[in-house]
Formats: sequence, C-alpha cells, structure tokens
Amino acid sequence: MKKRVLLSAALFAAFSAAAQNYDDWFLDKTLRLDYVIAGNDKNADIYLQSLASTPGWGGRRANLSEPYLEGNGQITVRDAETGQVIYVQTYSTLFQEWQTEEEATKVNKAFEATNLVPFPKKPVEITVTLTDNHRKESARLTHTVDPSDILIRPKGENPTPHRYIMKNGSSADCVDIALVAEGYTEADSAKFLLDAQRAVDAIFTHEPFQSLKDRFNVIAVQAVSEEKSPTMPRKGQWHDTAVGTHYDTFYSDRYLMSEEVHHLYDLLAGIPFDQVIVLVNADTYGGGGIFNQLTISTTDHPTFKNVLVHEFGHGYAGLADEYFYDDGFVPFYPLDTEPWEPNITTMVDFDSKWKDLVPAGTPVPTPPDPNIPSLREIYKNHDKKGMELLNACTQKVGVFEGGGYTSKGVFRPVQECRMKINEVENFCPVCTRAIIRATDFYTGR
Repeated sequence: MKKRVLLSAALFAAFSAAAQNYDDWFLDKTLRLDYVIAGNDKNADIYLQSLASTPGWGGRRANLSEPYLEGNGQITVRDAETGQVIYVQTYSTLFQEWQTEEEATKVNKAFEATNLVPFPKKPVEITVTLTDNHRKESARLTHTVDPSDILIRPKGENPTPHRYIMKNGSSADCVDIALVAEGYTEADSAKFLLDAQRAVDAIFTHEPFQSLKDRFNVIAVQAVSEEKSPTMPRKGQWHDTAVGTHYDTFYSDRYLMSEEVHHLYDLLAGIPFDQVIVLVNADTYGGGGIFNQLTISTTDHPTFKNVLVHEFGHGYAGLADEYFYDDGFVPFYPLDTEPWEPNITTMVDFDSKWKDLVPAGTPVPTPPDPNIPSLREIYKNHDKKGMELLNACTQKVGVFEGGGYTSKGVFRPVQECRMKINEVENFCPVCTRAIIRATDFYTGR
C-alpha cells in the first residue's frame, strides 16, 4: 500500500483539498458540537443539540483537510464562502455498534455524540455523515456555524482539576491523552493518580508505543464520583459516578461503556486532548474502545494493563478485534465489503491492506502453526517454551482465517496478536504499522 491514508479512491478525492495552514482559518480554541444520533437497525438521523467553545485546541494542526482512517463517521468543515475543506475528522460511534444488535430491530433509540473541531475565524459549513457496515452513507446532517453566534456557550474556564503525568512537548507537537477518573471518590484521589501512572506504564511498555513515547503527553483528569465503582445493571447496582459508565452494554456482561458523552466532554472542557481514556475504579473485568471517541478499562482487574492496551488499539489506531465467535445477531463485517480497519480483510481489496507484508509463497488462507500450543495447554503445563513460541508467532505475517467476530470469510494478519488475545506481549507488524502511521499523521511527521 503506497498511501498512508486508508481510504477508497472516491472518498480520498473528496477530501483532497490543498494542505491547510491552521492559523489561516482557526483560532487557538475549540468549537464543540453536541449531537444526538437516533434510529434503528435500518435508519439513522443526526440532530444538532448545542454549540460550545472551550479554551485552546488540543487536536492536530497538520493534515487538517484529510482524514487518516475512514471510520464509521466523518465530520467535515468547509469555509462557508468558498466551500473549501479546511478540517476533517473521522470516528466511530456506539450507535453504529448498536445498529447490529437485535434490540435495534425492535425499538428506535437515541445516543449522544460530541465532535470537536478547531474554532473557525469565519462562518463555516459543517457536514456530519455516518456510514453503515457496507461503507455506504446512512445519515447526513449539514449545518452552518457563525463563530459570532451568541448561543455558542463558553465552557472550560474553570476546568476539572488535572495534571500532566507525562509531558514531552506542546499540544501542537504531541498526541495528548486525557485519563479521566471514573468511580473514584474524593478519598480515592491518590489511588487514581497511581492508577493513571500504571496506565501510562502499561501503554508505553509495549511497542510501538515505547519507541513513540516522546510524541505523547498524558494528562490525569481528577473527576470526582459520589460513589465508587460503575453501575452493574445485572446485579441491580446503580451508582452515581462522574462519567456514568455501566456494564452490560448491549446486554453483554463485560462491555463497559458510557452513554453520557456530553457530560464526559463537560468534564474535559478546557483541557487539551486528542484521545480519551476513562479509568474505572473497579475490579470486575470490563472495557471497550471506539475509534477516535473513547477507551474504557477497569483498573483493579488482574488483566488491567493487557486490556487497556488492547482497547486503546481500537480507540487510537482504529484496529479491529481479531477474535471470532460467530454468535452475533448479524455479521459485523459483510463479506462483500472490505472493512476500513487496517488489520482485518475480507479479501475484497486485499491490496489496500497488508499484502506487501506477506512473504512470497505464503499460502492463503495461511494454516495455523501446529507447533504452537494453545493458551490452555501453556497454562496447564506451565510451558515457558510454549509461551515463547506464542509470542514469536505474533511477528509472522500471513492471511489467517477468522477475525472481526466471524470465523469464515474474514481474515487477520497473524496467528495471534494483541488485538486477538491479551496474553501475548506484542502487536503484530500490521497493527504496529497502523499505530506508527496514526502517530505520524496526528503529529505531522
């Protein structure tokens, strides 16, 4: 693949405006756009709820008019006078995941969404689009924003208490990660800072993040909850917490997510950030990651560090899950469509994925190596050599069938990877390349 940006030719052409100079178009502040997305399994509508401004801009200042990955949603900012594209950001939403659930066939439901864009100097036209799992547009909203509008509410003058726990440069030069406390009471403030440091250690112990560490800043956002721990509906436990996270998202025990997106962004107002990680003060396994929206993980479960790195792969680099179980209501990745995520393929357009990394002569599909024992065997036999073999196989690229929650027709790059199981040490070469490319893109390298 020659291009860094993983887009279809048509979509890339749509965003091929000349490179933008940030200061020509934007102030050093943020325009916050709160939306509501509503619909069912077949239909979606986007509604603008409110506008706000916050001090400073924590996002990228390079590559403004082109996206990195396609995502399942796009926000495009155009100069209202000339129609020139001056900013684009892509992302995914919880709503679009919900559309593949059986519940979506039975009820219309609404979800909150927030987008941040640089604050424009002149009136702009903003277009928000969503795409379905066939990568076809499913919803569109276009509206204008006049930066002098008196109903743009200023927020963030007195931001949530926060501190840098890792700083390597300015927001303009680095990717800023905000770690938000969830389920930590006032008495737990010291524990949160320790957990935040554990999170930093977890992420930047692993390649390629370790080698890219000097291009990231990390900010601990000390939001205070009235009660400890997130809500657990299946046990009838409903707690008053800062971010409103809860288990049982889509009735899945371990899916821990928040639907209070607007309130989360209230907590972050006035704090520079590109990525959001919510650290949940709980010992029950759970988490989730949504591309360019948020990453969530519990801090007291024994697998915290492993789970956090996996979920951040989703939230930061748009990596797909490489495991499979075939019990979804509908296939998440239709076999007639090439997924936009860089680490899975349906072979519809394999040239755009990792074909260049597959050694000549590798069979497709690539058979699993029979010499590599299963995790169950490794743990049962305390097999140190087996674990070494398992870690080594993360670097052997092929085309292995099974991925994206589907055992047939969807393929992954290696036998095992951090995006398939948490027990291996490393990301595979394909995921590693995606993380490096994302970091290059957001830091203007």
